[in-house]
Amino acid sequence: QVQLVESGGGLVQPGGSLRLSCATSGSTLDYYVIGWFRQAPGKEREGVSCISNNDGRSYYADSVKGRFTISRDNAKNTVYLQMNSLKPEDTAVYYCAATRYPMDVDAYVSVRDIYRYLEVWGQGTLVTVSS
Repeated sequence: QVQLVESGGGLVQPGGSLRLSCATSGSTLDYYVIGWFRQAPGKEREGVSCISNNDGRSYYADSVKGRFTISRDNAKNTVYLQMNSLKPEDTAVYYCAATRYPMDVDAYVSVRDIYRYLEVWGQGTLVTVSS
């Protein structure tokens, strides 16, 4: 059974940094796209960032551009999300999510409810940004 396991969440002050990790039971290259969603209390799940294995491009939601960086280490079968200049509004449960099926990769971070089409999910890791 394919698994995605997130780690690295925690409590951080505004302006601080965290790095999330998503370890896959197989290879990160098994997926057409892999990346991160988040869900804040009372809000919808939204795409944050992803990497396309089709062309290697990275995509970001407008709210995190310039602050977050996604990367992958294929040898370690792990995807990372480096989060800098964190804000209280970044507080959420962050999920690693992937699909093996071709999709409009930009939709991962721009289309409402796109999460319904991702078939592989981790359990989530909580990020709290607070002073």
